[in-house]
Amino acid sequence: MRVLDNNIRGMESRLNDIADSIDFVEADIRDYNQVSKAFKGIDVVHHLAYINGTEYFYTMPEVILEVAVKGMMNVLDACRENGIKELYVASSSETYQTPQSVPTPETVRLIVPDPLNPRYSYGGGKILWELMAINFGRKYFDKVVIYRPHNVYGPDMGWEHVLPQFAVRMNKLVQEKNGDIIDFPIQGSGHETRAFVFIDDFIDGVSTLMDKGEHLNIYNIGTMDEISIKDLAVSVGKAFNKTIRVIAGEVPQGSTPRRCPDITKIKGLGFRPNISLESGIKILVDWYKFHAHEEQKINT
Repeated sequence: MRVLDNNIRGMESRLNDIADSIDFVEADIRDYNQVSKAFKGIDVVHHLAYINGTEYFYTMPEVILEVAVKGMMNVLDACRENGIKELYVASSSETYQTPQSVPTPETVRLIVPDPLNPRYSYGGGKILWELMAINFGRKYFDKVVIYRPHNVYGPDMGWEHVLPQFAVRMNKLVQEKNGDIIDFPIQGSGHETRAFVFIDDFIDGVSTLMDKGEHLNIYNIGTMDEISIKDLAVSVGKAFNKTIRVIAGEVPQGSTPRRCPDITKIKGLGFRPNISLESGIKILVDWYKFHAHEEQKINT
């Protein structure tokens, strides 16, 4: 197995446990020569190279789009150059923006509501990914499968997403305050909803698609357990054995009120998420509590 990453959001040491079973290539997905070289001798490609994290949607939209367009074009060209016929593409629930229906099936329309809002650089780039993968896939590949993950979470999965941010923030508040109830600020009213899938279940979903996914098909990967952000924050507090009082804040422009996938299609292939949100949050919180010092190093 070969892994290509530029480590912009991580470090090679995160792969120490499997270092003996992978060939790690430190390179940028925008560098075609490096991508093509890394693809030599490979039969199957999984393309996940992107810039994730809501804060980056607003601060570096031009880089997100550059990675999206150049990265996908390089992947497609390198596959063709090296005779690779099987490609799996990680899209995003952000392609739905504000869905027409919830739970949301794969067939609803994909939109960019406002090209002037930098947030949509992320979802717009993923829509481009899908269009490129499908239309090149028709002509040059035997199997192209697109999947749309919905809020994957777990230990050691970055510091920019909602659950890691909640865990880190809660850990700091617990150390600073000794009261019975802890004030916990969030973005938005707290009535906004999402559905979360633990990393192990997500990997099972991708494995299912490798075995049974159909060429030029799109699949949601997630759970249908919709939860409000307020209740999510309360659950994180419980994992710390604390009661919290949620303090509402401003909603980022372009944020979606509700998002929850319809996973009927991938369940038809045998996929079943097994890890409850309560259990997954406990695992996540334990990891981020123990590794809190690493976040300080990354941000300095």
